[in-house]
Amino acid sequence: MSQPLEYALGELFRLHGLRLATAESCTGGLIAHRITNVPGSSEYFRGGVVAYAYEAKVALLHVGWDTLRQHGAVSRETVIEMARGARVALGADVAVSVSGIAGPGGGLPGKPVGTTWVGLSAVEGDWARRFVWSGDRDQNKVDSAEAALQMVMDYLHGKVDDRS
Repeated sequence: MSQPLEYALGELFRLHGLRLATAESCTGGLIAHRITNVPGSSEYFRGGVVAYAYEAKVALLHVGWDTLRQHGAVSRETVIEMARGARVALGADVAVSVSGIAGPGGGLPGKPVGTTWVGLSAVEGDWARRFVWSGDRDQNKVDSAEAALQMVMDYLHGKVDDRS
């Protein structure tokens, strides 16, 4: 069995001398939890922001009210602004963000339960990927955290792209 993503990421962040930050909504800190399970993660993990409410996204991550009104919290535009905000606020080289509808309620037309956006911001650019999970609330959170860590891994391997 291969090692969990957070351990492989830790090795790469140390190797390249990079710093990581997170901005989480629907995962409620699960990504940061996984990262900090790795001994020595304080060498590269700057911290994370759990911004569940619109007001927290605006105040802590500098997501624009106009972005939230026009696109909603679960959107490409919002996760990119969340990732940028975390990267700048925490002095990181790379930041990953997630916002989604974990369920069981909250689905909207065009955004069913399970819809999740993962964003990544680095000096070189910003990317976002859309997923629609089919699990229960807990599984959707686990899948979202795994997708966020995988997106960081893809970035580190030069394979990051937008998927929607």
